[in-house]
Amino acid sequence: MSLTEKKKKKKENSPVSPLKKRRASWSELYHHSLDFSSSKLQSLTPLVSKSKTLLLPPPDLTLLLPDTTLLAIITKVPPSPHRKTLSLVCKRWCRLHGGLVRSVKVSDWEVLASGRLISRFPNLDSVDLVSGCLVPKTSGVLVSHRVVSSFTVGVESYQSLTFFEENLVSVEIIDRGLRTLASGCSNVRRLVVVNCSELGLLSVAEACCRLQELELHKCSDTVLLGVGAFENLQILRLVGSVDGLYVDDNNSSVVSDIGLMILAQGCKRLVKLELVGCRGGFNGIKEIGDCCGMLEELTVCDHKMESGWLGGIGYCENLKTLRLVSCRNIDVDLGLDECLSCCSCPALERLHLEKCLLRDKNSVKALFKMCEAAREIVFKDCWGLDNDIFSLAMAFGRVKLLYLEGCSLLTTSGLESVILQWHELEHLKVVSCKNVKDSEVSPLMSALFSDLVELQWRPDTRSHLFQSLTGAGVGGKGAKFFKKT
Repeated sequence: MSLTEKKKKKKENSPVSPLKKRRASWSELYHHSLDFSSSKLQSLTPLVSKSKTLLLPPPDLTLLLPDTTLLAIITKVPPSPHRKTLSLVCKRWCRLHGGLVRSVKVSDWEVLASGRLISRFPNLDSVDLVSGCLVPKTSGVLVSHRVVSSFTVGVESYQSLTFFEENLVSVEIIDRGLRTLASGCSNVRRLVVVNCSELGLLSVAEACCRLQELELHKCSDTVLLGVGAFENLQILRLVGSVDGLYVDDNNSSVVSDIGLMILAQGCKRLVKLELVGCRGGFNGIKEIGDCCGMLEELTVCDHKMESGWLGGIGYCENLKTLRLVSCRNIDVDLGLDECLSCCSCPALERLHLEKCLLRDKNSVKALFKMCEAAREIVFKDCWGLDNDIFSLAMAFGRVKLLYLEGCSLLTTSGLESVILQWHELEHLKVVSCKNVKDSEVSPLMSALFSDLVELQWRPDTRSHLFQSLTGAGVGGKGAKFFKKT
């Protein structure tokens, strides 16, 4: 063996110090870690396969319960918001939850037209289609109105005076959707719809014989031809021409005496009737009073009635509640005294006036004379109700409840001169009437307060606020409160 071979062999057999070892590169360390992890996984594969049966989820025990038992459990859950989340568990729970839903508000018309609404909620009682009757907008202006709820319209159409009508779905599409609804939900008891025709209502009347409450927006005389087919209708709300919402072009949203007569001849079981933006007059209201003997509540909102319409209310013999809301005038007929001298509502119990203009003394006097049997009088945010107009309320001789809110022209003396004449008064509520002062209450009025069953006295909320903040340093003017240092 040569010398070089001996040195080479000795070098291979001799131990090498750790300091002289070459450090491994990053790539070698990465591959080494991969080899190590793969070997570990291979060693653990038999353990995973053996314990695979232990990792399986437990069986769904609700599958053993019948639908009736599971429905009884779901009904115990509060409706909002927990019951809605139960429909996300599985398809079965979603189907059972849909059968419990009774009221729905449609915001997309395609859901109704495609039949998904009926298949998802087969047992509906109340359906509101007003928001769904608008063409959907992904972006635009959110508009709200006192007659309808908030809705979205395009920016370009919002600048027009007829922006709401420009975004309505056509009458043909709405009638087709009503036929779809009637074919699948025959148990509907309440329906709210806009811009439909009499043909669409007739299809609903034929299938939904249990319908008791109907609300029609953008209504007209021709549409009321279909309303007469609802034999069991008890609550009806008609929305005709409304400023800023429904324009009465081509008589598309006009309810006149003809429509009211058609309504009276068909719906003789009406209990509640609300007329919003409707026209008409004495003949139409009189026909309703003669034919609808069960009518107990009448609401007239923002009316455009002809002169003398108020005399027709006297023919509603069983009327118990009369509400006037947002009326610019009560009646403009100058011969009301002769017409109403023999007409009154003996069964009337409640008279509510809200946001009405009460400056015409003759019309207010005629109204109070007709409702002299009322026991509950409400004035809320009425303009023109001063001491002179309020003195006409002495015509009410059996008042038990008086509610005043937002009547800023009425003073303490004007209030006292009337309520001292009401010997049966038991409930008095005075809220936000700034000219009614605590310091002006007389001893007779204080004695009356002590005999009342209920007294809510908050005429001037500002004075109560200042009294509660005395000594707190709040309410002072800046120049006096913040002193310079």
